[in-house]
Amino acid sequence: MSMERARLGSRACVPVLILPAWAFLIWFFLAPVGLIVWYSFGYKPDVFTSHDNSILSFDRYYEVLTGPLINSFLSSLRIAVLGTAIALVIAFPFAYWLATRVSTRWRLIFLAAVMIPFWTNFLVRTLGLQILLSGSGPISKALLQAQMISSPLNVLGSSTAVQVGVVYNYLPLMILPIFLSLDQISKNLREASNDLGANAFHTMRQVTIPLAFPGIVSGMLLVFIPLMGDYITASVLGGVKGTMVGQLVAADFLQAQNWARGSAAAIILILIILSTIAIAGAAAILTIRVIRLARLRL
Repeated sequence: MSMERARLGSRACVPVLILPAWAFLIWFFLAPVGLIVWYSFGYKPDVFTSHDNSILSFDRYYEVLTGPLINSFLSSLRIAVLGTAIALVIAFPFAYWLATRVSTRWRLIFLAAVMIPFWTNFLVRTLGLQILLSGSGPISKALLQAQMISSPLNVLGSSTAVQVGVVYNYLPLMILPIFLSLDQISKNLREASNDLGANAFHTMRQVTIPLAFPGIVSGMLLVFIPLMGDYITASVLGGVKGTMVGQLVAADFLQAQNWARGSAAAIILILIILSTIAIAGAAAILTIRVIRLARLRL
């Protein structure tokens, strides 16, 4: 009887224990998103009023999708996809080297070197990169002295500067989950693969990458999602030519005081992020199934 009471008591405590998590989710995620959705169906009645929901319509969505803002969405998506890909290409070799070739003591030092800059204020890091990429910065001077360029760098105020900036700012978010996945792979598995006749390439393709795949997916999500909504990097490094949709959403709320259009743009941005993730996930699953079918046929 005492055991049964203990089980019933533990089951009764479960809803109580998850209440804080539900309260946090509702208050800090569902309620704000719901408010944004509500504002997106309104309009800006006059210069002095930020929003009005007395008349509900989809006009703000039509305004965003048919106006010049659509180019910013496409530009942001291109920068986010390319930035995520570049970060993956840089992060995976580094994380693999760190997990398999570096001793434990030095591994902690390298991890600290990766993460400490990330703990610095985001705006401060971006301003520091602005100094580095400027025409009078150390990179430009070094390239001029090495005669690799004939004139000072003219990168700032372009999408190239934004691309460099987002990779620099979000690279640690790609390195850490991949490193954790690779670090958990037993060395014996790679050695067994080599003993069975697989070379380094086949071991990497058939053993290491599949086992590290959860970390790769986590890193890509951690980079892609915040990168799509980033506006600090674009504001500091991009100027007019490097505009991202996050800047326009912020401008609608803070400067134009057009909360309805800003809300519609924010909701469309969320839908684009979710759609891109769903398409990429479906493509990855389909690719894995095709590879498995090809192996079975062989």
